[in-house]
Amino acid sequence: MRRNPILTERARELRRNENAAERRIWWILRAKRMSGFKFRRQHALGMYIADFICLKARLVIEVDGDTHGTDEAQELDAKRTELIELMGYRVIRFWNHEVLTATDHVAAAIFNALQPEPAGGSIRS
Repeated sequence: MRRNPILTERARELRRNENAAERRIWWILRAKRMSGFKFRRQHALGMYIADFICLKARLVIEVDGDTHGTDEAQELDAKRTELIELMGYRVIRFWNHEVLTATDHVAAAIFNALQPEPAGGSIRS
């Protein structure tokens, strides 16, 4: 599938202008620091740009700021999550303040999401 040049350029721009929470998450994920899994940041996925993605684990991590707190934004986020899940990915979300104040908790949640599901069911975090 051919890449959308507009989304590719927007992803580059987002990488250049990341916020403090995104920098913190990237420090945890980069260079295969999380259990040897490779993550990409600001990766075009369909018509969206995922904040962080592990293609091998089919996991998307979204880091949301204050603008995601409105009812309208939450509806859009829910729709986005639904469409990404239809592509076969799992989506986990964290608030910026959560990443900055409870980094160990966020890292543990990501680690748990990367673990294989036991046979016969799924685990909810």
